[in-house]
Amino acid sequence: MTDTSVSNVLALRTSALGFDALRDNLPSTDPHHPSPDAVTVARRLTELSALITDLADEVLLRSAEHGLEGRSAPATVGFAAAIRPACEAASALGAVALRLSVLDQEEHLHGPLGAKDRRAAERPLLDSALGIARGALRETAESLRVAAATVSLPSLRTQAALLRSVAAASSPRSLPPAAVSAAAPQNRMTRGR
Repeated sequence: MTDTSVSNVLALRTSALGFDALRDNLPSTDPHHPSPDAVTVARRLTELSALITDLADEVLLRSAEHGLEGRSAPATVGFAAAIRPACEAASALGAVALRLSVLDQEEHLHGPLGAKDRRAAERPLLDSALGIARGALRETAESLRVAAATVSLPSLRTQAALLRSVAAASSPRSLPPAAVSAAAPQNRMTRGR
């Protein structure tokens, strides 16, 4: 049981780290940084899609292999619960990718004249969507970490119970009086009651 719990905890924590790393690599919403570009946003969206697929695969794996076992159920629920905020992040990044694609198309059709103004006008909308994506990625990672903590609790209880049982088994017990007299050598006189 501990092996399954440990592997579930590691899988949940590793997934959380992936979402944290993606969040850290999102384009900046700082006005002093350049406006996000379509290629960078598309790359982050591709990375997020892979992470969402990984979550779904974890749910499928645990549901198929451990459907009858209760040990993987908390991990399965943890992975499944993380899909919703991850999809919210994908939706927000998709909105950014769409707006940037439209801006690129307008620039291609109308030339560079006014492109800077159009991008500046879109910046608050892009920053808002990136903020939503960043928050949803944070929620996803936190959800996975909470699930990992939940999964690890039973194994800690199990370890504590094992320690108590080992301690109880190794403590010296007083033998019952019948066992003491039976253990005395035959050639020695023992006192009776």
